[in-house]
Amino acid sequence: MGCCLFASILAGAPRLASIIWWLFQPVRWSVPFGGWPIVWWLWPTAGILLVPWTTLMYVIVYPGGLSVINWIFLGLAVAMDVGSYAGGQRSYSNR
Repeated sequence: MGCCLFASILAGAPRLASIIWWLFQPVRWSVPFGGWPIVWWLWPTAGILLVPWTTLMYVIVYPGGLSVINWIFLGLAVAMDVGSYAGGQRSYSNR
């Protein structure tokens, strides 16, 4: 029971953090995703739902420009998203 609760909290943490941050600083979120009205809400919403770690890291590193270290951080975020999907699939197949 405790393991499932911990996994649920960990899975929801980047999504919750992203939503709260987006509500309190919408301008910060509009800069990385362009100025078109449909893009302003569509891409962040899809990112929060599908790849929350990558979306959160992209919003963090985008204002400084995408340097080599920022690409490394984005790669780690992608690995975390892929790992969460792969880990869930492995856990499901073991049942």
